[in-house]
Amino acid sequence: MSLDPITLSVIQNGLQQVCNEMDLAFVRSAFSPVIAEALDRSDGIYHRDTGELIAQGDLGLPVFVGTMQFSTQAVIERARDLSPGDVFIVNDPYLGGTHLMDVKFVKPYFYRERLWCWLANTGHWPDTGGMVPGGFSANATEVEQEGLRLPPVKLFKRGVLDEEILSIILSNIRLADQRIGDIQAQAAALAVGEKRLTALLDRYGADEVEGAITELKRRAAQQMRAKIASIPDGTYHGEAWVDSDGVVDEPLKIAMAVTKAGDALTFDMTGSSPPCAGPMNSVIATTKSSIYLAIKHVFPEVPINAGTFEPLHIVEPEGTFLYAKYPRPVSGCAAEVSQRIAEAVFDALVKAIPDRLFAAPAGTSGNFALGGMDPKTGRQYVMYVISGGGYGGSRAGDGISNGCSTIGISKTTPIEVMEQRYPVVFERYAIHEGSGGAGEQRGGFGVTYSVRLRRGEARASMVMDHGRFGPRGALGGEDGGTNAVQAHVHGTEYVPPHRSKDQDIPLAAGDTVTVSTPGGGGYGEPFARDPFDVARDVQRGYYTMAEAKQRFGVVLDSHGKPDLPATQRLRAGALQGLEESPRIEAHGG
Repeated sequence: MSLDPITLSVIQNGLQQVCNEMDLAFVRSAFSPVIAEALDRSDGIYHRDTGELIAQGDLGLPVFVGTMQFSTQAVIERARDLSPGDVFIVNDPYLGGTHLMDVKFVKPYFYRERLWCWLANTGHWPDTGGMVPGGFSANATEVEQEGLRLPPVKLFKRGVLDEEILSIILSNIRLADQRIGDIQAQAAALAVGEKRLTALLDRYGADEVEGAITELKRRAAQQMRAKIASIPDGTYHGEAWVDSDGVVDEPLKIAMAVTKAGDALTFDMTGSSPPCAGPMNSVIATTKSSIYLAIKHVFPEVPINAGTFEPLHIVEPEGTFLYAKYPRPVSGCAAEVSQRIAEAVFDALVKAIPDRLFAAPAGTSGNFALGGMDPKTGRQYVMYVISGGGYGGSRAGDGISNGCSTIGISKTTPIEVMEQRYPVVFERYAIHEGSGGAGEQRGGFGVTYSVRLRRGEARASMVMDHGRFGPRGALGGEDGGTNAVQAHVHGTEYVPPHRSKDQDIPLAAGDTVTVSTPGGGGYGEPFARDPFDVARDVQRGYYTMAEAKQRFGVVLDSHGKPDLPATQRLRAGALQGLEESPRIEAHGG
C-alpha cells in the first residue's frame, strides 16, 4: 500500500493525539497527586500480535516506552477468552515491569469485532503495601517486602469491575479507600483511547491506518540507522556507579561498552556488578528501556515507535544486578538504576560524538516518602515527593537547574498541594548552591528543600542516588554536587549511613528532613570558562568568591568584577602545575 506523505503525517499525528488524550484524561481524573500533579504515568498503543510500540503520548514518561512493550507482551502470552471491555492489571516487575508501584492497565481494543491492537497505560500508585509507606524500602532483600505483586489478571471483565480481585488488592495496600479513584481514572483513560482510535479508523479505514503504522515503523528504523551511521565506528567504554544497594554499603558498577558498526549499536554491560542484596537490582525490561531512552536523548528528532529500537542490540547482562530475577528486590530500578544506565551510555558516547552529548545530569528522582496518621483528620496518608536536579553542561551551553529526571517528565508536586493535603510545611525550597559541576559550560544546580512534620507521628523513607559520587563531568569538566539527606529528630541530627537511602526514620511533630539534590556535571575544562560568566554566577549566589577562585581559576575584586591579570596568572600557574604532575582520576573507589 502506497500512502501519500500528507496522509501518512496526518495518521501519525492522529495516533499521537489518541495517546495524548489518554494522558490528559488520566491526569485530570486521577486522585493521587503523584499522577495528577507530578505526571508519573504514561499511555500508549501496542501491536495486537507482538506487543510492539505503535505510539506513545508526548506527556508520558520515556522510561515506560520500553517497559510497557514488555508488559503488554506478557499479557498477550497469558491472555485467554478476550472480550471487548476486558482490562488486565499487572505490576509484576519480572513480567516487563519496573517496580511494584508502577501499575499497568492493558486493554484489548476491538474494531468491528476484530482484535486490532492493545491500549495500555502505567500509573505510579503512592502505595502497594510492603514494609514501608510508599513502597521505597531501602533495606528490602526480597520482592515480597516491597509490596503486592500482581501477574496479569482481568480486573475488568466485559467492562465490569471484578469486585473479588479488587478486594484482594485493596486488602493488601495502604490508603485502600483512595485507590479506587486512580483505578477508575486509569480505566477511563483507556476508554477515551478506544473512542478516539475508533474515530481515526472510521475516518481513514483500518487497512489504511495499518499500512501507515508499518511505514512509520520502517521510517523510524531508517532514521535511527542514519543517525547511528554518523558515529565513527569503534567500541566506546563508559561507566556509572550506584551509591549502594541500601543493604551493603558498597558501590555498584555499571560497565558499558558501546560498539558502533555500520548503522547499528551494540550495548554490552556484562562487566557490571553481580546481583545485589538490596533493592537496586534492575529487571531486564527496565535495563533495555534505559538504553532506549538514553539513545532517544542523544537523537531526540527520531520519532518513537518499535522501529526506533531496531538498530539497538543489547547483550543481556545475565549474572549482573542489571538482570534481576525473582526474588531480587527492585524498588530502585526504575527511578534510580535506569538513570545510571543512561549515564553510562552518555559517558561512552561523549568520546565519539562530543558535539551531541553532554555531561551527566542529576540522575535521581529523589524518591522521598512520608507516611503516617493525621490526628486532625483521623486518616492515614502517604506523601510521595519527586525532586528535580541539575542538567549537565554541553557544548550548547550551561545545564539547566531543577530539571526533571533523565527518565521522564515527572516534576515535583506543587508544595502548596502537599501542604494542603498532608500535615507538613515546607520551610525551605531553594537552589542547591555550588552543586553545578565546574566546566567551560557549567552544570545546572539541584534543589534543597526542608519539610517539617506539623502534627502526629510519621515514618520517612527514601531511595535516592548520587550521594557518594556526583554526576560525572565530561571532557575535563568537574563532577556535579552530590545528593545529601539530613533529618533533625528530637533535636538530634541524623544522616543516613547509606547517604541517599534509608527507611523508617521516625518523625514527631516539629521534626524536619532536609534533602539536597545533585547538580549536573560540567562540560569542558573549568579554567576555560569566561571570567565574566563566573562573576555573574557569583553575583547570583550560585558560587562563592572562594569557589570561583578554586574551581574556575577566576579572581574577583571587591566589587565582584573579574580581576583579569590576577585570573590569568592564577590559571597559568595552575595549568603549569598540572603539566608538571600527572593528573590522576579515580572513580568508584
